[in-house]
Amino acid sequence: MLLGIFVSNLNDMENHLINSMQNRYAVKKFDAGKKLTDQQLNAVLEAARLTATSYGLQLMKIVVVDNPEIRKELVLHSYNQQQIADASHLLVLCRERKVDASHVEDFIKNVANTREQDIDKLEGYKNMMLRDMASMSEEEQVIWMDKQIYILLGNLMTALAVLNIDSCPMEGFKPAEYDRILGLEEQNLASVLVLPIGYRATDDPNALRKKVRRAEDQFIVRV
Repeated sequence: MLLGIFVSNLNDMENHLINSMQNRYAVKKFDAGKKLTDQQLNAVLEAARLTATSYGLQLMKIVVVDNPEIRKELVLHSYNQQQIADASHLLVLCRERKVDASHVEDFIKNVANTREQDIDKLEGYKNMMLRDMASMSEEEQVIWMDKQIYILLGNLMTALAVLNIDSCPMEGFKPAEYDRILGLEEQNLASVLVLPIGYRATDDPNALRKKVRRAEDQFIVRV
């Protein structure tokens, strides 16, 4: 009996996941009158905070832009994509602008405190991270951190889909202008991606378009 309930629940979860991903698309027009609750937003942000990152360092932050006037200004630097202003919330996914030994030191202290470990026993792990980072050029570090932001984006989009919240991932914006308007450089941050989230408008032209993807046998390679 219990096994049957477990299998049924598992099937329900699998169906919910796939149906959610089928329903997800890049929203072109948000319903400006529909807003996420604080509880929904907090769940989304917590899912983002729990995202896997290289070494667990989390060399990133999410900027939540609430100010409607700032969002209108950002539209001008987003190729006039109105989702920036109309979505319930605007998330700007940022990486650290520069990374140094202090980021690793802070992370190691956090590990020791969270796991109640002797910090001296983490010395080898800390030194390995410092060596790996020192072996990268500044350009390589930027590429490495940018890749972490795309992992964050993927996790966020899946979490949003499962929560039945719409989104529109955007590379189409001017990072330098976002950084200036949001004062990101002063916080050692650089914008990488933008993610408006909320609810699709009933007349969004993308809503009824069929999802186009490669067939399974053209996408999956089994070895």
